[in-house]
Amino acid sequence: MIFLKLRTTYHQRVCAEIIRVQPGDKSGYPNFADKSNKASKEIARHIILQMDCTPKTGHLAGQTAGKRFEEITRDYLKQTFARLHHIRPGKWQYSTGQSIANFEQYEHLAFLDSLVATQKELASALGKEHIIKPDIIIARFPVSDDEINAAGPVVTDISLSSHTPLRATNNSLPILHASISCKWTLRNDRSQNTRSEALSLIRHRKGHTPHIVAVTAEPLPTRIAALALGTGDIDCVYHFALYELENAIRDIGNEDQLDMLQTLIDGRRLRDISDLPFDLAI
Repeated sequence: MIFLKLRTTYHQRVCAEIIRVQPGDKSGYPNFADKSNKASKEIARHIILQMDCTPKTGHLAGQTAGKRFEEITRDYLKQTFARLHHIRPGKWQYSTGQSIANFEQYEHLAFLDSLVATQKELASALGKEHIIKPDIIIARFPVSDDEINAAGPVVTDISLSSHTPLRATNNSLPILHASISCKWTLRNDRSQNTRSEALSLIRHRKGHTPHIVAVTAEPLPTRIAALALGTGDIDCVYHFALYELENAIRDIGNEDQLDMLQTLIDGRRLRDISDLPFDLAI
């Protein structure tokens, strides 16, 4: 019941702070639809009807919509993941726009970045693609020995377990637990950008690979497929309203979009936003 309420609140915030009805057709269309695609507009309209959403009219800049989507999704994950503390305990950090160099697995990139900044030859050879700033970051702080020994002596000799970053005696930096890419819509090369960031996270890490996922409000499964299909980079894509999306596609009777949606769901490549807190607890 709590997760249902938090999901509803999430949708209410998205509706109030991001969704706008754009002029066009007879009744306009939501700003997460493609104005040049009839199916996109119909699906988006049916989604907001199910969300009991009465959006404002007018224009909202794409960058503003994207930034608000990141912040609202971050807040939702903070509230829901906290409810699973008994399953996945720890002290957690939730942020937007942070460089991965601030975290234990990627701190070596800060040194590399300083070299690139001072030597033009390295800058032209290496670029700066390795220093990325994911839309949302979830990180875990290292644990003190007092916490480790809370239920009885586990670590008492500093000469043992002296390299693991989970112990605060060995490491002062938070450990990157999840990198979450937020895409209000999926147009042009946005899916490729997300994949490139994912591969950078995998290739440049020293240690544990964080969860690497994407969240979107894109109404067309055929466009979501460009990001979701395939494996090896992104763990999974999460839709901000998957159940409403499925109902919307059934309502308008678009078999092609429904077939692709089922392919993504059955292939475990697309899930609802309410699944993400549980998957982060794995």
